[in-house]
Amino acid sequence: MTDLKTGANLLFLREEEIRQGVELLFYAYRDFTGEPDKILARYGFGRAHHRALYFVGRKPGMSVSELLSILHITKQSLSRVLKQLVDDGFIDQRPGDHDRRQRLLTLTAKGAALERELFVRQRERFSRAYRAAGAEAVNGFRKVLAGLADEPPPALARPPISGK
Repeated sequence: MTDLKTGANLLFLREEEIRQGVELLFYAYRDFTGEPDKILARYGFGRAHHRALYFVGRKPGMSVSELLSILHITKQSLSRVLKQLVDDGFIDQRPGDHDRRQRLLTLTAKGAALERELFVRQRERFSRAYRAAGAEAVNGFRKVLAGLADEPPPALARPPISGK
């Protein structure tokens, strides 16, 4: 019998439930990235370009090494992505204030516009799902995602969403 007061029901840990969770994540990711992929294709960009635009937009002035540590891709891969974004006028890079070898990244107006266009699509999808699920489920979802990540970013250490 399930103890509803303590949440002792561990049915969600059975293999079939975990497989359902994995499948749902695959489908959600497919649909979450589908619309942005079409927009990115117009520019000859892929998901690495999207992630670079997103994180540089979230932290203007971040260094290339900070972006590398977030994306967990090779220097060579990031170099190709950044070269294209810089050459096409989506990202500016400048030397560091204290270390001239450091390259600091910011979005250009063109880059900010593209990042915004991509984010709006994904924001709509998240907003719809969050509204349908409610605050308690959203907080649980965030805990699950943070638990799936090897190194959740410090930004996830935010207070839970209030259901009020």
